[in-house]
Amino acid sequence: MAQYYSRRNLNFLLYEVFNATELTHYPYYSAHDRETFDMTIDAVTQIGDTIMFPHFRDLDRNQPELKNGKVTVHPKVGEYLKAMGDAGLIGTGFSFEDGGQQLPEIVNSILGFILMAANNGMMYTGLTSGAARLIASFASEELKQTYVEKMLGGKWQGTMALTEPQAGSSLSDITTSATPQADGSYRIKGQKVFISAGDHDQCENIIHLMLARIDGAPKGTKGISLFIVPKYRLDGTENDVTSTGIYHKLGQRGVPAMHLTMGDRDDCHGWLVGEPHRGLNYMFQMMNEARIGVGMTGVAIASAAYGASLQYAKERPQSRRLNEKSALDSPQIPIIQHPDVKRMLLLQKAIVEGSLSLLMETARCTDIAHASEDPEEKEKYHLMLELLTPVAKTYPTEMGMVAVSNGLQVLGGYGFTEDFPLEQLYRDIRITPIYEGTTGIQSQDLLGRKMTMKGGKPAQYLFGEVAKTIAEAENHETLKPYAQKLKAELARLQEVTMALMPFAMQGDIERFLMDATLYMEMFGISTVAWQWLKQAVVAQRTIVTQNPDGEELAFYEGKIHTMKFFFHYEVPKTLGLAVRLKDNEVLTIATEKEVIL
Repeated sequence: MAQYYSRRNLNFLLYEVFNATELTHYPYYSAHDRETFDMTIDAVTQIGDTIMFPHFRDLDRNQPELKNGKVTVHPKVGEYLKAMGDAGLIGTGFSFEDGGQQLPEIVNSILGFILMAANNGMMYTGLTSGAARLIASFASEELKQTYVEKMLGGKWQGTMALTEPQAGSSLSDITTSATPQADGSYRIKGQKVFISAGDHDQCENIIHLMLARIDGAPKGTKGISLFIVPKYRLDGTENDVTSTGIYHKLGQRGVPAMHLTMGDRDDCHGWLVGEPHRGLNYMFQMMNEARIGVGMTGVAIASAAYGASLQYAKERPQSRRLNEKSALDSPQIPIIQHPDVKRMLLLQKAIVEGSLSLLMETARCTDIAHASEDPEEKEKYHLMLELLTPVAKTYPTEMGMVAVSNGLQVLGGYGFTEDFPLEQLYRDIRITPIYEGTTGIQSQDLLGRKMTMKGGKPAQYLFGEVAKTIAEAENHETLKPYAQKLKAELARLQEVTMALMPFAMQGDIERFLMDATLYMEMFGISTVAWQWLKQAVVAQRTIVTQNPDGEELAFYEGKIHTMKFFFHYEVPKTLGLAVRLKDNEVLTIATEKEVIL
């Protein structure tokens, strides 16, 4: 069986690169140590190995069905939810007061990585924990007591219900209405589409965290409120939430994507979360968590694909070395020995392990911003988190697709068949650049908002951290050339940023953001190059100070080799991106004389 993730790499990142146990020095995380971290990772891996991974293909081939208003999903979903709930693994990142384990996010996020690498068709619990956290953060004590425990126990499913037929990413255009009732509830009426896990038969209730407008609310985003809208009310009666349709998808077929209609019988009730008209502000908590979660899903799927293609490349004999093709009497060699196959495998490794490092960097920012009692440290890591979130969502998903595509290519014709998992993983990962804000939206957020917020403070903090890694790398002779390369990349990125800023200052936002996606690509490459240099510093230091041998030496040397690959194969792409980003030829902005496409 191919490994869907590397525990050795995970331990390297968690304990050697990011020193996760140092977080236990903060009072909030002081109940934990490496033993509790490892025990939780072991528990999740056990669920991945026994319940999830063996049924990866079965969930894909037995899609959710909507019949007579009822949605059925694979019965293993119920077994998974029960196992996660019974083990207390849905709320690992919640505070003790809210029924959680108060684990650092850098560990909690790794749990999601393992689960999604095992079987991304079971992405039910991440939605539930995000919805439950919204309730725990902003709802009344009564609503918290009513909903959170059962959601974290795996009995009730949570969703985020934002999108409407006429309002996809443009949430200011939602029309679902909420009419106040005498008992304090609201009568909800409208439609929601693409609601993942929006209905199924493997839990007792579905709890929608739904955006709607209270009658008379202001137009736009300022008039949006947040409501709890359950499938069943507390007395067990149906709540007039109708499963109108189910979308049959390219991938991730184990999770139903629902079209829901509220109020067909004028009897759908919702309960207000927090204050009126602040719903979108509240929902951003779940959306930002989900963005990082989607990034983790992207790298998890790419990790599973890398494991499968690496195993195949080691086992599949084909032809001979290019310099020995005429030696027909010699045995064929495993395809991993062919340079082009090795290039594709190295690219996968570079993307997977670089992306995972980026996501763990982002999670570490979350932890320090939450747990620190130093106002300056708190602000620094909060702003770095703000800046890294769109990158952590985008690079692992966009480049995860590239990684999976290369994995499929390693298998050749077999990769295109259902005999191997690559074709399913290729379908599954395609949604990730679309979920929770498309790449275009994340890119506009990065350049248009995060790079300019607070006078550029987030970027200053981030670039300061990159400079520290560069200085550490310069202490090692073998890493000096790569430290210089990263320093040049940082300067190039700053040069491009300064070239674009005048358009923002002039108010020409369309021109400022027209190539934001290319800016994101450049920013992502530079950020992951930083992560690879950071890993190489740790690997080189360990080789020098601990003198490892055997498999351990090979592991650390492999890290340095992959860092070199990333710098020589991926980093040069920023040269072309920089040329385009500084180019004054405008080709995509609408004009009176429109180009016929």
